[in-house]
Amino acid sequence: VRVGARASGRSGTVPLDIALEVAEAVGVPVMAHIDDPPPTYEEVIARLRPGDVLTHAFRPFPNAPATAQGTVKRAVIEARQRGVLFDIGHGKGSFAFKTARAMLANGFLPDTISSDVHALCINGPAFDQVTTMSKFLCLGMPLSDVIAASTANAAFALKRPELGSLKPGSVGDATILSVNEGRFDYVDVVGEHLAGDRKIASQGVVIAGRWWHPKESSLSKTA
Repeated sequence: VRVGARASGRSGTVPLDIALEVAEAVGVPVMAHIDDPPPTYEEVIARLRPGDVLTHAFRPFPNAPATAQGTVKRAVIEARQRGVLFDIGHGKGSFAFKTARAMLANGFLPDTISSDVHALCINGPAFDQVTTMSKFLCLGMPLSDVIAASTANAAFALKRPELGSLKPGSVGDATILSVNEGRFDYVDVVGEHLAGDRKIASQGVVIAGRWWHPKESSLSKTA
């Protein structure tokens, strides 16, 4: 559900309240989009239940999860403690290095990393999933946590344990990644640039047990 001044105008938390009522009735989690206030970040996360997801969680100021002093807002900590999940959802206007630095400095890592790539951000600033992952890697998030936030944690949030794992019985999907070293320029949604020394790149994927390479036009080989 989309909540915020740009997405839902003057509706405040009403769209979220309706979505939560329906979700409670049918037994599913809610993912809440947040943008500019109103409502405030605190008003949104106060309503979310264990297993619900807040996307655009590391958005720019104002309406960010961190204070101007660089600490994590108390309401954000309390939401995590009760089981609310925090997703990146980079997109065109929803990820800022300043916010991410503050959150990571306080040990508050995102639960899931997603690009929210669409027509307005595929050519920047989001570009794709691996670029979004690379930004966190260059901000100091451990590679193992970056991978988990893009795979196993995402599967958990979706309540799809057969995804995001290489255990026997799991879906035969996997992405082959490399970590390239060099000089790379990254940009966030407010135009701040980050000079990075590493970049995650996709070398190909296995879909339902079959190999697919970006330069190939079809699933031509059995893994």
